[in-house]
Amino acid sequence: AGFESNVGYASGFFQIKIKLPNKDFSGVVLTSDPDGKGGNHDELDFEFLGSNGPPFTLQTNVFANDEGGREQRFHLWFDPTSDFHTYGIVWNQHQVVFYVDKTPIRVFKNNTKIGVSYPSQQLVIQGSIWNGETWASGGRKIDWSQAPFVASFVGFGVTGCQFQSSASKDQCYISSPKLWWNGDKYLGLDPAQRKALQDARTKYLYDDYCSKHADIHKECQINRNTSYGIGE
Repeated sequence: AGFESNVGYASGFFQIKIKLPNKDFSGVVLTSDPDGKGGNHDELDFEFLGSNGPPFTLQTNVFANDEGGREQRFHLWFDPTSDFHTYGIVWNQHQVVFYVDKTPIRVFKNNTKIGVSYPSQQLVIQGSIWNGETWASGGRKIDWSQAPFVASFVGFGVTGCQFQSSASKDQCYISSPKLWWNGDKYLGLDPAQRKALQDARTKYLYDDYCSKHADIHKECQINRNTSYGIGE
């Protein structure tokens, strides 16, 4: 099951409140993401990996020019099945920031200058719930007696620049009151946000692609001397 926006975007701030199924949903994956369409797609993922109680796992991933393999997994510090929580993404030509309840948990900087692919194509907004038992639950099969698996979405908020054409998408990167997410404030994180990011990653990040494949991903080599984000 799933949904998709009628239009695509080239930059913006996207957020939604989600409540996960309140039952054993091991092997079920809930995805809420702006997602690319077609061949060499770009994609920004929030993926909730089903379980039968805590810890609850949130995986984030970044695809750019069809290059993925940038998974990071967090143990959420709350029960996402008992109430709604807000998940958001800021995406501009400087950085992608993933937020959970206004706390930044991941930053992916634009490092195209050193050959790192960066999301720059049309993104639509998608949400889906699907069978991921082959990889999402450590080999545990879905208990279909628990079905249906129902996720709830409310508070859908999009403040984005609609993609019109490849020729005109640069208009979505300018800084203006209307396109506030492109402004100086969103070139990076302020000191309080950096501390919140570092705290969240220190406490809750437990699986990071950079610890496994730093030789493959150039942005990981930049980050060896930092402790709070990707590409800062």
